[in-house]
Formats: sequence, C-alpha cells, structure tokens
Amino acid sequence: MTQQYKYLSPEQVAHFLEHGYIVIRNGFTEEKAAEWTKTMWIRLGLDPNDKSTWIRDRIHMPWHHKESVATFAPKVWDAMQDLLGGAERINEEDSHWGDSFIVNFGNDALEGVTEHIHPRDLDNWHVDGDFFVHFLDSPEQALLVIPIFSNIKAGGGGTFIAPDGIEMIARYLASHPEGVMPTGLSFTPSTTIFTDFKDDPGYWSHLKEVQNCTHFVEMSGQVGDVVLLHPLMLHSAAKNYLRQPRVITNPPVSLKEPFNFARENVEEYSLVERKTLKALDVDKLDFHITTERRRITPKRVEVQQKLLEEEKQRLKAMPRV
Repeated sequence: MTQQYKYLSPEQVAHFLEHGYIVIRNGFTEEKAAEWTKTMWIRLGLDPNDKSTWIRDRIHMPWHHKESVATFAPKVWDAMQDLLGGAERINEEDSHWGDSFIVNFGNDALEGVTEHIHPRDLDNWHVDGDFFVHFLDSPEQALLVIPIFSNIKAGGGGTFIAPDGIEMIARYLASHPEGVMPTGLSFTPSTTIFTDFKDDPGYWSHLKEVQNCTHFVEMSGQVGDVVLLHPLMLHSAAKNYLRQPRVITNPPVSLKEPFNFARENVEEYSLVERKTLKALDVDKLDFHITTERRRITPKRVEVQQKLLEEEKQRLKAMPRV
C-alpha cells in the first residue's frame, strides 16, 4: 500500500491492522477536559469527597454541550480521516463530541481487592451501536471512540478490549446479510420484531462469545488521550478496584456511505475496511444486505432525557460566582 496519511505513522498503521486499535496521546488538552468536567459533580448530585454518596458503580450521563472533533481534538480528527479513508467519507454532522460522561466509581466491596477477576468473567462484553440494525458494512458507527477525561491506572475501571473478537463478529455479520438487532440477546436476527425494550441492556451483548477470546488489553491512559478502535471491537467496562472515578465518553463517528469491501482500486480501501477484510481472511468481499437499514430508538434515550432534566435543575440551583 502506498497511501499517505495525515497523522498516523507507519507503526500506528501496522498496529491498527494487527490489533484493531490505536491510542492518540494528548489528543485534546487538559484545559478542554477541565472546562467540560467542571460541573460534573453538580450534574451528578454527588459529593466528590464523600464516597458514601457514590451509590452506583457506573453512571452514563446525558450531554449538555457538543463540539466538533475537528476543533476539540484536531489530531484525533486527522487520525479518524486516516482510518476512514478521508474527510470526504465522514459524516461531519455526526462527528461531534459531547459532555455525556460515563463515570465508573467502583464500590466499597471492590476497593483494594488484589485478586482481580479475569477479563473473560466481566459481565459487560458488547459491541457498540444500540441505535441501528447491524450489518457488516454499517456506516452508523464507523469507529469506537474513547476520549479519556480522567487519569486511568491499571485496575482503575478502564475499558477492556478483546482484539481477537473482531474476527468472530466480522464473520458472523458477513454470514447474516439480513442484519442483526442491537439487543442484549446475542446475534438476534433483524427480522425479529421488538416492541418493548424495557429488558434490553442497550448494547449487543457477547458474554458467551468472549469465552473464545485469548487476547485482552486494559485501556489505561492520561487526561486527553483518545483510543480509536475498529467498530466491531468487543469491549467491556472494567472493575474499578482503586475507587478513583474513571471518566470517559464514547461518541460514535459515522460515514456518509456504507463501508465498501469490494473496491476496484485496492489503494482506496480505508484502514477499517482493510482490517475487516483481514479478519475475514479475504482480499475482497462483494457484500450486499438483504433487508433495509433501520435506526432504532433505544430505551436509554428516555432514561437520559429524565437525567438531563434533573441535571438542569441542579445546575440552575448552583451558586453563581
């Protein structure tokens, strides 16, 4: 391949094609992070100095403010273009990050535990994208993105990934052109009709499939680091044994058109497409879906709307300096 990249080094390209992820160090500034997180505890209604108020292990917050990746994290925006085949392929309207923090607090029972459970035994393994029917070439979530808003040490509740799970997910989706529903039921055909999502955890769960994985990586990092991962990467929230709040977001980035695994000019394949083809062990795949692409409104939308109103009331009552 002779492609020229705006940001990625040859080593980063090789790492992505081998493992399905890269880490952009200092992808955004500490000042940006501090600005976005300055009201986080007010929004949560919790006391950062009183662990007894941290009544849930993990909280998914709604967003109040958004900014384009291009201005918030220019280096990351360049890397995204490299991974996805250029800015002209990316839907910039959907390429914004918000302050929808995911805070992992851990709990008293975990704090200080030295014998950590094996990653396979985590109960949160999934593929992201609860808002659309999944196909191998789905454009709605072209990358899994993890901006880091707090320093995360090993054992501090970061994200575990299973790089060898990409092959399993890619092969399954390649064999199911009818699509797969993003439900907690593993590999549910898109022809299944769901009218009630109340029992759905909001992600594509793979607690059984992850038992076949052998390679696990814990994502630690510093404020401002950003992890960019293949969209089919199996991942799970890790247990927080340090009881230091871990703060991240996971904003999707979408494409204008579906991925294309049968390009006439092989140099036009994006790095994500190349990694998918490598996972399938083919040089080309003429993939066609057999049902329509559909968006889905997950239950979390209703839940987060309620949380948003509660947060607005707390912010309104915040003392003005």
